[in-house]
Amino acid sequence: MKNIKQQHIAVFTSGGDSPGMNAALFGIAKKAEQSGMRLSGIRKGYEGLIDGDLVPLDTHKLQKMAHRGGTILKTARSKRFLMLEGRQRALENLKKNDVDALIAIGGDGTFKGLLAFSEICDLPFIGIPGTIDNDISGTDYTLGFDSAVNTAIENIDKIQDTAESHNRVFIVEVMGRDSGYIAIHSGLMVGADAILIPESGADFIYLLDKIKNYDSEDAFLIVISEGDEIGAELVASKIKEINTNIDLRITRMGHVQRGGNPSALDRMLGIRLGVAAVDALLKGRKNIMVGVLNNRLHSTPFEEVVKQHQINDELQGLLELFGNEKYNERIGN
Repeated sequence: MKNIKQQHIAVFTSGGDSPGMNAALFGIAKKAEQSGMRLSGIRKGYEGLIDGDLVPLDTHKLQKMAHRGGTILKTARSKRFLMLEGRQRALENLKKNDVDALIAIGGDGTFKGLLAFSEICDLPFIGIPGTIDNDISGTDYTLGFDSAVNTAIENIDKIQDTAESHNRVFIVEVMGRDSGYIAIHSGLMVGADAILIPESGADFIYLLDKIKNYDSEDAFLIVISEGDEIGAELVASKIKEINTNIDLRITRMGHVQRGGNPSALDRMLGIRLGVAAVDALLKGRKNIMVGVLNNRLHSTPFEEVVKQHQINDELQGLLELFGNEKYNERIGN
């Protein structure tokens, strides 16, 4: 068995980019350097793993990039890795480069890929949750979520200004895939009149009940998650059916939510999780994701990580509380 201080770690970022990934790379590099480990980066996620695209990582350079959004290692989604042949080529490249352990920063698709890879590769794998969607179990927050919410809030505040000037109804679509976390957090913090998320089927009915009494005295703001089963276009058409006098606009936030420098929370989270990933390898752990639960480091087996991070009862209660309050004010109760 190799001396732990001579191990060669490889790290890659996979799936959608998220603010905080570079901070995590810096945390990994700093801890690996202190522990006498060699560190390489794999460019373009699983695609780079298949192609053997390994590059050396310099701790000092990463320190200068920790505040930047995106990922300096690039990222990509890989159809080739879904095939056994692709995974076998990846394994050959790891052996060729004498890699002893692998750290992956990404979302549920990344960890599903590692699970499949572990069937033919017995190297230790450690995962770090990096996705703005916050849809991974085993951690309270994922890298990039806080930054994405802050970006959404900043832009929705600007939309509110023009909405108030024209007494318009605005539907703002935020990212999140099948998770409503971005919609809930940004919607509550900008004082949205309605928030539609994939996890709830009653929110649309509640919205229609509110909007039919809309009298154009104020702006009316609806925040909808991109993964909501109804969709912004259908919501708009139904609103126009029940209230034909409404002046309505749709704004899609899109990929602007992924860009920009990470928030202070995401920078700190990235550094913490990067260091924790290397610590896990030093302790002989494998096939786990490092996360933070109740502000304490926590590890979760990959089999449990791929489950959806559910909206809890507290958040559901907040949606009902603030929604009902706004509605009661509008109808004079």
